[in-house]
Amino acid sequence: MTSRVLGLVRDQSFAAFMGTHGVAAAFSYAFMVPNLFRRLLGEGALTAAFIPIFKAKEKNEGEASMWQAANAVISGLLVVAPAIALYVMLIISLLLLNGVWDPDTRLMLQLMRLMFPYMMFACLGAIFMGILNARGHFFIPAFSPAILNIVLIASVWLVAPHFGQTVRTRVFALAVGVLASGVAQAFFQMPAMRAEGFRYRWISPWRDPTTREVVEKMIPSAVGVAAFQLNVMLTQTLAFGENKDIVAEFFYAVRLMELPQGVFGLSLATFLLPTLSALAVEKNFHQFRVNLRQGFSHLIFINLLSAVLLFTLAEPIIRLLFERGKFDATSTDHVSFGLVCLAPGLISFSLVNILARAFYALNDIKTPMRISIFCLTINLLLTAFFLFGAKLGAGALGVANTLSSFCNLALLLFALRKKLKTLEMAECTAQLPRLAVAGLAAGALAWGLRWLWQNHLGHATLPLKLGEVFLPMTAAAALYFALSWWMNIRSAHEMIALIAARTKPS
Repeated sequence: MTSRVLGLVRDQSFAAFMGTHGVAAAFSYAFMVPNLFRRLLGEGALTAAFIPIFKAKEKNEGEASMWQAANAVISGLLVVAPAIALYVMLIISLLLLNGVWDPDTRLMLQLMRLMFPYMMFACLGAIFMGILNARGHFFIPAFSPAILNIVLIASVWLVAPHFGQTVRTRVFALAVGVLASGVAQAFFQMPAMRAEGFRYRWISPWRDPTTREVVEKMIPSAVGVAAFQLNVMLTQTLAFGENKDIVAEFFYAVRLMELPQGVFGLSLATFLLPTLSALAVEKNFHQFRVNLRQGFSHLIFINLLSAVLLFTLAEPIIRLLFERGKFDATSTDHVSFGLVCLAPGLISFSLVNILARAFYALNDIKTPMRISIFCLTINLLLTAFFLFGAKLGAGALGVANTLSSFCNLALLLFALRKKLKTLEMAECTAQLPRLAVAGLAAGALAWGLRWLWQNHLGHATLPLKLGEVFLPMTAAAALYFALSWWMNIRSAHEMIALIAARTKPS
């Protein structure tokens, strides 16, 4: 939660600093590329392949073998990641020798070249994060991304003014901040790693059996993750070519949607990978299904409310959070439309993360890879249609992502049910009609209160903007929880009981 809130403050700083035009599009696209490689080599394929092996080593061979495996994989990463970074930076430098680029595209390439080494340190931080999660540590790894946000916020307000007089030169301060944050993210986790017993020593990855096993299992996952990242790059490139502003507009919409997805969806998925991996090693498939069902139930319950609120209150939320500085009313209209198109997919985005980790825990990386490639092809075709045919702007990417994520969810559920024979999801599916009623009622209340506020009070001042968001949001959330409690939805009872237990005086 702390990391996501700081991420929101970071995005507010970006919005005021560069809005959604020109420079913002160049920076958003440039930062996306090293992030794609980070997810491919760090959080995506490598972590998914390594953590089940790491847990199996811990259980079957002891800690010495476990740490040896970790050192071998880290040694391999320390060779491969810098090589990729140098190669990409060389390609970008050659591209910049060509004088055909327009100013925004040239700026994007310059920023990308400067930021690309961030990928190396972020990958190292991601593997540390996976190891600490597997050892039962969640706070330090979860707080690590907050370091990125703190450094970037400081870059906007403290460093950028020293980089010249215009936004086009000052934006390079953010690129320097990205590099510094990558280093900080990796080394922030080192004390926790050392406390667990980790001591780095070079182990040649070329002949190490664990490294070979990780690479073999990583390849199908890498194809799937690479397909996803390539899809993101292609859709963003289509948007950059159609209208550069769409890239930045969609960036802000995604950031708002990622707030609940990160707090609930990714947090739960992060917890479930080592948990389900351990249960799979023990062949305790009943408890495997129980954990998966509970994760599904809680995630649907909380993210349905989040999706409803983002859908009905998109415009006032964007106005409150971002409309200042270079982020104007037109930016608010475009970004809020993108968020409205993304919000219905929030539940499926989060559930896909959980289902993918269930497959990884079962040492099956090929199935989610194949499904991912199929759905990403659909996403690319839908993006092209809605972008060039329907001319939906940032909404084109939102609609395409939402529809393809529902397809991904359906196919993963079908494949996992076939693999496990049964998912024991009857209790979860039985509560869906009641949750739909609660969600519709909450959405109607939020929309009605927002309409009344907007038409009778407006949003000319900060207190009025706050009221336009938080009055409908609070009332809708209260109604949703009350109806869910009254309709005896287990997730509502469990969450309310958990909150009561945590807040009860000792």
